[in-house]
Amino acid sequence: MTLRQLEYLVALADTLHFHRAAQRVHATQPTVSNQLQALERSLGVHLIERTHSKVTMTRIGLEVAEIARCVMREVHRINDLTIKKRPIVHLGIIRTIGPWLLPRIIPKLKTRHPHLMLSVREELHDELYCGLTDGFHDAIITPVPAKSQGLQRTLIFEEPLYLVVSIYHKLGTLNTIELQDLYDVDLLALGEGYELHDTVMSFASKAGAKVQFDYAETSIDTLSAMVATNAGASILPGLYVHDVIRHDSRLRTFEISHLCPPRPITMSWRKEIAGQEHLERLATLIRAAIPSDFRTQASAVAINGSLPVR
Repeated sequence: MTLRQLEYLVALADTLHFHRAAQRVHATQPTVSNQLQALERSLGVHLIERTHSKVTMTRIGLEVAEIARCVMREVHRINDLTIKKRPIVHLGIIRTIGPWLLPRIIPKLKTRHPHLMLSVREELHDELYCGLTDGFHDAIITPVPAKSQGLQRTLIFEEPLYLVVSIYHKLGTLNTIELQDLYDVDLLALGEGYELHDTVMSFASKAGAKVQFDYAETSIDTLSAMVATNAGASILPGLYVHDVIRHDSRLRTFEISHLCPPRPITMSWRKEIAGQEHLERLATLIRAAIPSDFRTQASAVAINGSLPVR
């Protein structure tokens, strides 16, 4: 029995889906399946019932998963206790920010804080908060949470959202976009679990647009590629637009802050975690690494790099 096998078991018990469990632990689906079979053999019991249509935990599987969850929490408590002597920050980050934020900060982190190591996982919004409270993450970077009891958080930046269309779309000839222009327009959206999902749903409801979920289980890269084929419009986050879309001659972007406010991006951590000075240094470094126009409003709100606990 290994800690990694226990982590796989907890992920499967939480998701009841091998593919999603594999995504959560950043492993391949066959690896998760094979390792859990090995765990069952070593324990001599069946922990999981597998069918073609669903995954079910056995009664003893649920009990073992709960014990494994406690074990993982204790392991991460050890990380909390030793972070000052071994400053490794386990950072969770939402998937619609990570690929465009991390390249901005890793080189600066190595230069300015060479002894501070960063271990990163990308997950969905709700998974990140579960991971933070359960001790899997030391800190997470997400939009402002609805509930953050027991957490300290600091505002990193306010990320504008953009409407993106093909140059051949009927909106592509406009100079600006107003709400009425979006009536009956197809909006491509990611599925539930992505933090942009609720934003697009709310925006579509106000504008009378039609939300399309043909590519709901893909990525913003896929959404933008389909927008370029004129399959519909989409709302995409500012860092992605700044680093990727602006170089794509097939697409037009519209700044829509007057219709859809920027999303505040925060870094959150448990108030009792050791080594908070490392997290504060990291937050300061990230804040300085994002585009200057994204920092304008954030700098007016953040005081000494932190926000009140909410």
